[in-house]
Amino acid sequence: MHIETKLPRVGTTIFTVMSQLAMQHNAVNLGQGFPDFELPELLRDALTRAMREGKNQYSPMMGILPLRQQIAAKTEALYGWPVNADSEVTVTSGATEAIFAAIHACVRPGEEVIMLDPCYDCYEPAVELAGAVAVHVPLDPRDFSVNWQRVRDAITPRTRMLMINSPHNPSGAVLSASDLQALVEILRGNDIVLLSDEVYEHIIFDGRQHESVLRVPELAARSIVISSFGKTFHCTGWKLGYAVAPEALSAEFRKVHQYLTFCSFTPAQWAIAEMLERQPQHYHELPAFYQQKRDAFRALLASSRFRLLDVPGGYFQLVDYTAISDLDDLAFCHWLTVEKGVTAIPLSPFYRDPPKDLRLARLCFAKTESTMALAAERLCAV
Repeated sequence: MHIETKLPRVGTTIFTVMSQLAMQHNAVNLGQGFPDFELPELLRDALTRAMREGKNQYSPMMGILPLRQQIAAKTEALYGWPVNADSEVTVTSGATEAIFAAIHACVRPGEEVIMLDPCYDCYEPAVELAGAVAVHVPLDPRDFSVNWQRVRDAITPRTRMLMINSPHNPSGAVLSASDLQALVEILRGNDIVLLSDEVYEHIIFDGRQHESVLRVPELAARSIVISSFGKTFHCTGWKLGYAVAPEALSAEFRKVHQYLTFCSFTPAQWAIAEMLERQPQHYHELPAFYQQKRDAFRALLASSRFRLLDVPGGYFQLVDYTAISDLDDLAFCHWLTVEKGVTAIPLSPFYRDPPKDLRLARLCFAKTESTMALAAERLCAV
């Protein structure tokens, strides 16, 4: 049988490849972005209780009402944007599913989607499967900031969507209030949908404020905003996230969502609703929690030969290994895993066209102190 692939440039994701390599060589896995510590005790107990109480069957397609109400209340409290829990909040099977649903709800064959490189690897395949064209606008390689004039220049009559991500994966860069104002001016007067990936919204450092597009009414009115409970509550394997969007966009979003997963893990929805109601301090305390980890990890690596880039948000540390090796980033991360026992993620898979002589790798510091210490000991010996 001859099969013509719909994704000719796509193979197994770099995260799967590197995690398998880490297992084969018993390396400390700082590649894939998952915590290796426990989720909150209340959340774990609430999940068990929900299962014992029989909350194990299909939930409503848009998510259980108590969870949607908690999301709406949290959104308004944090960002000042009132959200209708019935018509503007949809619970999803993780942020990846939400991004896929958002793209397929809005984008048609031949239309264009602007994304900022480097970007998470699920963006472009979803666009291509919709028959649309991904238009890549590079971020500044020095600090991963956005050149808004380049974004403006990339807009054509076929542009249907613009995708942004803050805090940014892989760099940790964050958008400012002036960035959002630039977005307002660029998008004013057209029908472009803004897809804002904000899964690391609560992991932001040094007293900064997360500038959600929901803070700006003119942007909120045209946006689908994606977030992730897996990132917020240290339970990435639960694959539970959500989308907030105006009623008209949410209606189209739900048309696609219902044929992707119909509903998401029901007991976890009840557990997270309880967590949001009873322990809202968890996400308020998350910036300090992860800043301590960031600072501790950077201190452990201070004597290494790696150059550490700034980390304004997220739970990844980018390192420049120019002083260590001339290998390309894929080969270097393979060597680092096999020969030195630490797994990192190369940066080139996050690009359509990687910069020449790219010498950056991504390390995850959402780890226990012992994991970070062991990894740092090996990295400092490189």
